[in-house]
Amino acid sequence: MKKKINRGAGKDSARFASKYNPEEALLLREHLLKLLEQFPDPARYPSIGILSPYREQVNYLEEMVREDETLAPLFATSTLVVSTIDGFQGQERDIIYISLVRSNPKSEIGFLSDYRRMNVAMTRARKLLVVIGDSATIGNNPFYARFLEYCEQKGAYQTAWEYMK
Repeated sequence: MKKKINRGAGKDSARFASKYNPEEALLLREHLLKLLEQFPDPARYPSIGILSPYREQVNYLEEMVREDETLAPLFATSTLVVSTIDGFQGQERDIIYISLVRSNPKSEIGFLSDYRRMNVAMTRARKLLVVIGDSATIGNNPFYARFLEYCEQKGAYQTAWEYMK
């Protein structure tokens, strides 16, 4: 990335009355860049959607993508789209990233408790679904606890610490 995106220190944005998580956005970016390394020919990149239930996270991700020399051309050609979950309804992509955003000691999940919305988002991927979130925050919710358990059983669960090694 050419320059650092600065929207303040907090995850709650008073300016937009929405939530965002810059650390999660950076983790998503790093995961995506590593995934794209598997495709040596940029002309053969799969279609990619990056979704979040929070508008401010979408704004942050869009800005981050536009400033990244690898991702910006994909965004410009619509190979990569960034959208709210609601705004993406009815669409599909080869690869879907979902940024859950919520990270707090009280395990408050906000919009994430709309399981229909999350189910729709999780079924938009044709080939690969990557969900990035704080398992300590979402893991106390029965829906997400089952999802995490399923991912672990399939060998698809990875912590941020494992990934960043």
